[in-house]
Amino acid sequence: FFDNKKFFEYVAKCRAAGITVPIIPGLKPIATKKQLNLIPHRFSLELPDDLIMAVVKAKDNDAVKQIGIEWCTQQSKELVAAGIPVLHYYSMGKAENIKKIAMDVF
Repeated sequence: FFDNKKFFEYVAKCRAAGITVPIIPGLKPIATKKQLNLIPHRFSLELPDDLIMAVVKAKDNDAVKQIGIEWCTQQSKELVAAGIPVLHYYSMGKAENIKKIAMDVF
């Protein structure tokens, strides 16, 4: 997911339904323009308009990679600040992005 509000709403619904097991958020930093279409299609999710606009305006995939790192870092910081004890990152073989995020967040 790319919108923490949706995660928090999902957790609240689960808690209201009596589900008490930990719910671990999974984060995937966008790294290429191609993922702008691929990720929503493959995972049946919506990307936030702000993220879409930033990626569309990016001059190349290096810029997209940086946007993805910054977006995921901000998401991670918000989740940690909200008391989420564990974050899962989907690296898809791109561990360097995750390393940068983790170093900034933790």
